[in-house]
Amino acid sequence: MNAHEIEYEISGEEMQFVEVILDPGESVVAEAGSFMMMDQDIQMETIFGDGSKQNEGVLGSLFSAGKRLLTGESLFMTAFLNVGQGKKGVSFASPYPGKIIPIDLSAFGEKFICQKDAFLCAAKGVSVGIEFSRKLGRGFFGGEGFIMQKLEGDGLAFIHAGGTIAKKELKAGEVLKVDTGCLVGFTQNVQYDISFVGGIKNTLFGGEGLFFASLQGPGTVYIQSLPFSRLASRVWAAAPKMGGKGKGEGSLLGGIGDLLDGDNRF
Repeated sequence: MNAHEIEYEISGEEMQFVEVILDPGESVVAEAGSFMMMDQDIQMETIFGDGSKQNEGVLGSLFSAGKRLLTGESLFMTAFLNVGQGKKGVSFASPYPGKIIPIDLSAFGEKFICQKDAFLCAAKGVSVGIEFSRKLGRGFFGGEGFIMQKLEGDGLAFIHAGGTIAKKELKAGEVLKVDTGCLVGFTQNVQYDISFVGGIKNTLFGGEGLFFASLQGPGTVYIQSLPFSRLASRVWAAAPKMGGKGKGEGSLLGGIGDLLDGDNRF
């Protein structure tokens, strides 16, 4: 294997974290800000890009970092190396309620495509690159724009998605239509395009957007029940606005509750 062969354990239900177990000399790379905890003999180092091109010198590192810049991510990632004796662990936490999905790239033809903010961590040697859309419809209306993340290699990678996760195995020619925000990722053989919802009433009053993500098999597709954008919009809509109602909004006794809580000031 080109990538380090790591072990792992996922803990938790709604707010999960993954503990990666490293043998001496093994390392894992992760997005900045996902670190949770680590054993004493784990050494942390900030690196350019994903570290998969370090053997190609400075130009390889710059190319790797440039790909991440196009996806809107930081130029830097963090590598965690076991410099001690025996197995050591380092843990990474999910950024919001949902599930962590282990992706064995060797089982998916050494390539997996996912939304830009789904990647959490991976074995050292896995390449985190970009996947350009060749279709204008997918680029403009696909929810992820022209660029998605591409994970390549023969090691383990971990992605995160919101809510409950559905894994669909599509047969050759089988088509699945998904809300564009609910799509997490898919294997390289899946054909991904955008289709119009259709119908005047559906378009104007359906409340489900104008487009579906259309995925055609064969291949594997992962779908999330709660995209972060949907969660954020609901939280924002429910949050008290300046000069608006307080947290008793919608409740018969809400106003009294606000008075008792001291929310209304005279």
